[in-house]
Amino acid sequence: MRRPLIGISTYLVDEAAWSHWRLPAALLPSGYHRLVQRSGGMAALLPPDSVPGAAHEAVARLDGLVVAGGPDVEPGRYGASPEERTGPPAPERDAWELALIEAALERELPLLGICRGSQLLNVACGGTLLQHLDGHDGPPGVFAEHAVKPVPGTRLAALLEDAGTVVPTYHHQAVDRVGEGLVVSAHADDGTVEGLERPGDAFVLGVQWHPEMGDDLRVMQGLVRAAS
Repeated sequence: MRRPLIGISTYLVDEAAWSHWRLPAALLPSGYHRLVQRSGGMAALLPPDSVPGAAHEAVARLDGLVVAGGPDVEPGRYGASPEERTGPPAPERDAWELALIEAALERELPLLGICRGSQLLNVACGGTLLQHLDGHDGPPGVFAEHAVKPVPGTRLAALLEDAGTVVPTYHHQAVDRVGEGLVVSAHADDGTVEGLERPGDAFVLGVQWHPEMGDDLRVMQGLVRAAS
């Protein structure tokens, strides 16, 4: 049986190091493509592309899309000014991933946003973000864990099949005002929005945590099933 092709957005960095090389690179932690593969999909990496229409062209060739975690979304994208603890902007990646999300929504391509990807989904639909909150990450480069509680009756609740689960987490921003057409589908114990989705037949889901850093396949399996 043909595996569905799942595109995953990537970082774009000025310099990465491997072997004796130090070069500009498009890169992505291996947990993302491995999670897609373990869930029954075939992974394709999607580095930023500035060619007009590239996002629509990419989406037309895919069976599903993952918008990956990464740097803070530039606050001007949701009508705000940067706060003191907001990270430096990544304008090329912001533009590319927003275009991918908009193209996927238009085409009703199965879509999963992870961490930053969930925040960008909210921004693409006209929502806003909290630029800083505490307690959802570990020391620099170290993931923390906390419980999330899905909202009964949502797609996410059906995927997780229980009242709560412990997830790997590393973020300091989160959804504030929810975007048009989206509903909250999970919370952390402190009330932070941990899941977003668009009701309807199309699979459109965002999770604030990092499933690629754990062994729970249920969310990604949901995307792959929808893409099959």
